[in-house]
Amino acid sequence: MSISVKNLSKHYDQQKAVDSISFEALPGRILGFLGPNGAGKSTTMRMLTGYLMPTSGIAEVSNQNIISQSIEAKKHIGYLPENTPLYTEMYVKEFLSFVGETYKLNNIASRVDEVIKLVGLTPEQHKKISMLSKGYRQRVGLAQAIIHNPDVLILDEPTSGLDPNQLVDIRALIKELGKNKTVIISTHIMQEVEAICDDIIIINKGKIVANDSLEGIKKAYHQDSLEEIFRKLTA
Repeated sequence: MSISVKNLSKHYDQQKAVDSISFEALPGRILGFLGPNGAGKSTTMRMLTGYLMPTSGIAEVSNQNIISQSIEAKKHIGYLPENTPLYTEMYVKEFLSFVGETYKLNNIASRVDEVIKLVGLTPEQHKKISMLSKGYRQRVGLAQAIIHNPDVLILDEPTSGLDPNQLVDIRALIKELGKNKTVIISTHIMQEVEAICDDIIIINKGKIVANDSLEGIKKAYHQDSLEEIFRKLTA
């Protein structure tokens, strides 16, 4: 399993932001991680990437424990947070080279060129990040997440704020990356989930309320509309 989660919890005093959840994510499949605001999606992703310490439970990425083997585990992870932190005074290529250096990559210049082409940044590659539109900044965020060619991609709201043309491009890129990586994507956009996801987890009030393939969840609830299933489980 690329990602294995067992009884993972995060509590803030009496509030259970994530309440003893367990699931697995498989290589070559894109997992849609869905839930209303405050359900625990981003908290779970931050624990999976080692940015947040769990209250209890176990999370493993590529057979590495994210707490006790955090450095090894993080080598396998590409992470795009919801609000991508970028050094906006750096140029695109400069920033990606900096990220590559932190991963101690060989042939950084050629890898930066490869990733820029892959995410569609070629027209903007010589600009400062501060000069880029939101769509292109999101591409820079994706580029830094994949520059070290990780086995696992964790993408928190990767298409938030993009226009329809940008949406199509980024979705196509994520689908392509999902062919040989494990991808977890958090989103509120049901059409996006139906377009690119193989498996679905729905979380509500810190607990998993559904975990199945896209086809399986529709069959289980006798419903073709994922949006209706989501509303039924989270209302």
